[in-house]
Amino acid sequence: MNTKHPLFDAIGENTVYVRPVDVIELPEEIREQVEGLDQIYAVHDADGQRLALVKDRKLAFFLARQNELAPVNVH
Repeated sequence: MNTKHPLFDAIGENTVYVRPVDVIELPEEIREQVEGLDQIYAVHDADGQRLALVKDRKLAFFLARQNELAPVNVH
C-alpha cells in the first residue's frame, strides 16, 4: 500500500519535532537547571538535532511558531 497522503506534502524544511524527555536521561549540568521537574520537552529538526529544551509542551510549540517553524508532536 503505497498511497501518497497530502499530509506528507505539507511537511517541509521548517518542520520541527516536539517530544517529551525524561530529565534523568539528560546530562548532569542540564538536570541541575531543571530541579523539580521529571520531564521537559525537546525541539528537534528533521535531522534529529536538538534545537531547544523547554519546560513544557505548550512552550515548545510557542517557541517553534515564534521562529516561523511548524511543530509536530512526537510520542
